[in-house]
Amino acid sequence: MIVMTAAAIEEFLDEVFPQRQGTIEGVDEMRATMSLAIEDEHLRPGACVSGPTLMGLADVCLYVAILAQVGPEPMAVTTDLNCHFLRRARGDRDLIANARIVKLGRRLAVGEVQLFSAGDEEPVALVTATYALPEMD
Repeated sequence: MIVMTAAAIEEFLDEVFPQRQGTIEGVDEMRATMSLAIEDEHLRPGACVSGPTLMGLADVCLYVAILAQVGPEPMAVTTDLNCHFLRRARGDRDLIANARIVKLGRRLAVGEVQLFSAGDEEPVALVTATYALPEMD
């Protein structure tokens, strides 16, 4: 069940995590979608999107999916993140992240994020990650 809308999550993140990158496109049951307009600072040599940019957007997107399910929790933290770079992420297109929570427990949330260059059907990266959730009343 969704307990926070995309707009409410944006407002919450503006307060507790203003340095994040990306824009929330939508949240759904156990899912979130975000986009990132690629700028020069996101590129590595060869005009492709850098690994840290890909991993950062994936991490935030999964956090957004979790917030939509559990509510405003600033202390949910990443405990593990694995990134498989599948192909070059184009530097001339926005980056799209689609997160899906695989398991949402009382103390841990596990998810996966597929990242795409906008307009492409094949993902550029696949990220799996685990978040530790603080005890909630």
